[in-house]
Amino acid sequence: MHPNALLEMSCELLRSVLKLDAPADAVVSSFFRKNKALGQRERHTLAETVYTVLRQRLLLQHLAQSGSGPLERRLCLLAWQGSDSFLQGALSEPERHWLQQMASIDRASLAPKLRHNLPDWLAEPLQKRLGEAGFEALVASMNQAAPLDLRVNALKLKREEAQEQLSKNGIATTATPFSPWGLRAEGKPALNKLEIFTSGGVEVQDEGSQLLALLLDAKRSEMVVDFCAGAGGKTLAIGAAMRNTGRLYAFDVSGHRLDALKPRLARSGLSNVYPAQIVHERDDRIKRLAGKIDRVLVDAPCSGLGTLRRNPDLKWRQSPQAIAELQAKQTAILDSAARLLKSGGRLVYATCSLLDEENEAIARAFTESHPDFEFQPAAELLAKAQVADADQLCSDGYLRLWPHQHQTDGFFAAVWTKR
Repeated sequence: MHPNALLEMSCELLRSVLKLDAPADAVVSSFFRKNKALGQRERHTLAETVYTVLRQRLLLQHLAQSGSGPLERRLCLLAWQGSDSFLQGALSEPERHWLQQMASIDRASLAPKLRHNLPDWLAEPLQKRLGEAGFEALVASMNQAAPLDLRVNALKLKREEAQEQLSKNGIATTATPFSPWGLRAEGKPALNKLEIFTSGGVEVQDEGSQLLALLLDAKRSEMVVDFCAGAGGKTLAIGAAMRNTGRLYAFDVSGHRLDALKPRLARSGLSNVYPAQIVHERDDRIKRLAGKIDRVLVDAPCSGLGTLRRNPDLKWRQSPQAIAELQAKQTAILDSAARLLKSGGRLVYATCSLLDEENEAIARAFTESHPDFEFQPAAELLAKAQVADADQLCSDGYLRLWPHQHQTDGFFAAVWTKR
């Protein structure tokens, strides 16, 4: 494809994404489905252009003010800056000159907001929590693309065997530093046609997400509930940890998300998983299981702000009002899920949020209002589950993962035992 045509397509896609009325990954996927003739190189360029603009939107919009021509074109050109020479064929001489001027600007001299590219309501609590140096490190990490983490299906393969098979297919991996199940791949290799993937030997899953399943530490023959299962990444990890025994209920209010679990479940070889759509957190199915369950994972609906490396549009699509609404939902879901547990059962509350309001605040309120549940320090439980350097992953008794410190998505988890 000629660079000019690719630039036109980039502008068209960016225009759709910047409406911010749907998740960026869904908009990009839909665009690719409509343009089936696009090659791998073109798809990569289009996606990278859009995600670069989303990550650095405030900065690039500021710089774009000095240029001329349609705004989307200026933003795309700024996103292309420094990229391969093939794309330079789309630039006019005035555009080349303008980009040289933009490249000479000392970005360290710009206003803080243009350097960190976060809305004020999000930047302020993170600065307060992390301090200036920690905040700067977090911002730098969130402007990078996330690595590709894989979970080895322990029912089918050892981690070393999976690594060897991937290597034979030209995919270099390293063992994840914390999860005993994880491999981190270099670059963005295409996996979905490889036999190790189609046969369920590995699944794509961030190391942080794997650690949530390890924290639940489900055992053989137990009754376990994944309360907000979604597309089931953690469900599959929990089922494998149970060695395909017992009963694992995968509940979610979205039938669409549970449908996405079905092909993954078929690949995994698990027969102990029971997906079930529920109407709400007080569904009759839940009432029938009250007091019967050994372990419950509540991976609660949240802002998703821990996934900004993958979903940079979330910082522009979320709002303080949305966070407040989520807090009410998180509290209700956690209260309802707690009723499932039998005496001695384990409850894990988790989010992929960076914000205290969705994390520590919810956990503290639960501890105070549920004297029949005893708070458990996460580091001790992780160490028992064979997680390396568990102390590095926790603060104040909670699991607290940060992209800049742990190279995972941002995750939080709190654990209780029913007395």
